[in-house]
Amino acid sequence: MERARLVALLRQLDMPLARIADVVALSGERAADEVADYWTEVEERHAVRREVADHIRDRLSGRRTHMYEVKTIDTPEQAVLTERKHVLSDELPRWIPAALDRLGKAAGECGGIAGIPFVAYYAAVSPDSDGPAEACVPVADIAAAEAYAAAGGHTRTGRTTTLRIEPAQRLAYVRITKAQVAHPQILSAFEAVEEWITAQGLTVSGPCREIYFADWDAASASDEVCDIAFPVGEADTAG
Repeated sequence: MERARLVALLRQLDMPLARIADVVALSGERAADEVADYWTEVEERHAVRREVADHIRDRLSGRRTHMYEVKTIDTPEQAVLTERKHVLSDELPRWIPAALDRLGKAAGECGGIAGIPFVAYYAAVSPDSDGPAEACVPVADIAAAEAYAAAGGHTRTGRTTTLRIEPAQRLAYVRITKAQVAHPQILSAFEAVEEWITAQGLTVSGPCREIYFADWDAASASDEVCDIAFPVGEADTAG
C-alpha cells in the first residue's frame, strides 16, 4: 500500500513510469535525491519553455518582454585556439560544449587558458542556416599554440584546430541566463544589441559572439551564464 501511494504521488509530478520504477527501487536518501534531480530538470525545462513563450509573444505583439541592458567593454588583443564548423541551431547544444572542451584541453599544452571561451558566428545559424560558427579559447603561450596548430593539432582531436589573433576591440553586449541561451529565444538578445548599436550610430566591426563566463553544468536555469556581444566601431561618415 505504501508503494502504491508513492507511485500515485510521483504521477502527480508527471514523472514517467520508467523513472518512477527507478525511484521505487531505491530507498531513503537515494530515492529522495532522485526525486530532487527529476524536479530540477522539470524546472529547467519549464524555464526554457517560458522563455520560448515570451519570445513568441514578442514576435506576435511587436513588443519586447525582456528589457536588456546593453553595456560596452574594451577587450585586449588575445591569441585564441579555434575550431570552426558549419552547424545548424539544433546541433549547437552538443557541438559547443564538446568543441570548447577539446580546445580547453589543447590550451593546456599552450600555457593554459588565458581568457573566457566564446563562440563566434560568421553567418546566421538557424534550423535552415549553418553559419559557420567558430569555438574559441584564449591561450597564454602564442609560440606553443603556433607549434601545436602547425604540428597538426587536428590529428589529435580529429578536427582542424587553428590559431588566430583576436584584435583589441570594443564589445557591446547583454548578459543572459541559462534558460535564455536556447534557440530561438536567444535571438531576442542578439536583436536587442543590434538595435542598440544602430541607435548609437555605431557599426558592427566583426562577428557576433556568445561568451560563456560561467560553469554551465553547475548553473541553474535562472543563473546568468553568457554574454551576447558584437564588436563595434564608429560609423564611417566619409563622403
